[in-house]
Amino acid sequence: MHVKLTTSGGRRYVQLVESYRDEAGRVKKRTVATLGRAEQVDGSLDAVINGLLKVTGREPMGAKPPAPTVSFESARALGNVWALTELWKSLGFSGLRRVFRRTRRTTDVEALIRLMVLNRLCDPESKLGVLRWVQTVALPDFGPKAVTHQQLLRSLDALMDHQDEVDAVIAGLLRPLIDQDLSVVFYDLTTIRSEGLSQQTGDVRQYGMAKEGLIARQFMLGVVQTAEGLPIYHEVFDGNTAETRTLLPTLSKVLERFPSVQRLVLVADRGLLSLDNLEALKAVRLASGKPLEFIVAVPGRRYNEFIELLEPFHEQQCATATHEVTSEQAWNNLRLVVAHDPVTAATKTEQRNERIDALIRQADQWSGKLTEQDEGVKHRGRKLSDSGAKARFYHAVSEAHLSRIIKVDLGEELLSYHIDDKAKRLVEMMDGKLLLVTNAEGLAAQNVIQRYKSLADIERGFKVLKSEIEIGPVYHRLPERIRAHASICFMALILHRVRLNGGEPVIGVSTLSTEQNEVLHALGIEKPAAPEQLALL
Repeated sequence: MHVKLTTSGGRRYVQLVESYRDEAGRVKKRTVATLGRAEQVDGSLDAVINGLLKVTGREPMGAKPPAPTVSFESARALGNVWALTELWKSLGFSGLRRVFRRTRRTTDVEALIRLMVLNRLCDPESKLGVLRWVQTVALPDFGPKAVTHQQLLRSLDALMDHQDEVDAVIAGLLRPLIDQDLSVVFYDLTTIRSEGLSQQTGDVRQYGMAKEGLIARQFMLGVVQTAEGLPIYHEVFDGNTAETRTLLPTLSKVLERFPSVQRLVLVADRGLLSLDNLEALKAVRLASGKPLEFIVAVPGRRYNEFIELLEPFHEQQCATATHEVTSEQAWNNLRLVVAHDPVTAATKTEQRNERIDALIRQADQWSGKLTEQDEGVKHRGRKLSDSGAKARFYHAVSEAHLSRIIKVDLGEELLSYHIDDKAKRLVEMMDGKLLLVTNAEGLAAQNVIQRYKSLADIERGFKVLKSEIEIGPVYHRLPERIRAHASICFMALILHRVRLNGGEPVIGVSTLSTEQNEVLHALGIEKPAAPEQLALL
């Protein structure tokens, strides 16, 4: 059946015609209906056409296509684990397979260690959580058909049983990434909270002062990192270990693992400086026989030892400075490099003065209340005593760390205090100053300061460990499994921080296909936007 135009009497008509065969089998045509004159055919036929389309199950003319139907099916993630597996192999972590192949273990320890490392980077979970996570990803080159909790724990045990061989593999894959001629390394510690109250032989979980300023059961993690941000060594210490006692053992391990480094400059924070450490650091020699070079910050509590050295510098350059100024002096056969930031100094001085003023107002308020009580004036609340007001004021001053400036006269019967102007002046002189001790030759004072300020990058590494890799809190009881857990997280940190071919991190949204746009529209979801769109690979 089709539409045909016919002419009759000079006029053209639109007809619906069908073909058929007569009794003799010949093909003939006959008119089924005349739809009208061609010049008069307009939108009145739309209803007829739409009716015919409806009869045939088709969409009417001008109708919008239906929104795509959305169905959710079970799927496994591939992209992130595939990229990380390729990075794991390209860096040389697959060399761990040789370590565990020589053992009698029947499980694929390397695959299970890789599983736990990748989980730390993709979706940090407990060891039981790893079993749930592995069901949601398509892990490439993963041999085990099934994974159990006991297999994961036994893999942690194997990691510690062969720690020296594992460390050798990691050091081997890191050596090509380290500058052999001049390596600047940063060392710092952080505290990792640990749960549980049980006591174990050789327990690393000890109560100590956490970085958050609280007493907590914890262990300490030391990390050595290059100037390029690459972590190269880690060590676990007891939670109550003094920071100064961790530096030399860690340093000896680093020198042992990377003997081909020709020049090494160690940068360490304030908590690691002690006179014993300085003497020991000066005696350290590299495999080449060259001395170790170091840049170590002086703790603020020891600034008073340098007052005589700093007073001329402060009066001549710092008092009227509008931008950072530096100075260098000799101290104990070492270089003392000093930087003064006037903006930081002004801020600290102002904040301290505000605390002092608040404490003085509080003391004056208590003194006034005591005087009024003596005169018979009654106040709401408990009656205040001189000894009680004196004790409260003393504790308030101590908690504000101002006991060197505000001297509470504890021997007096009445509440009294005085301001030590000399101590206040000395503290203000030290505001905004950074003191660095170094034996590094050939580095200008400004370069020494810049090297130390780069230590902040290792803090970013700790932030990654705690927030993204989620190293803590730790629920393992056994000391060796805590160390194994730290080792897993350290491997994850290497993968997180490494850069291929010196490339910078790329952040953006991949280009959306037409189908993806339609699905987002159907779901009523706004299209993701970012400063840069990335083409699909």
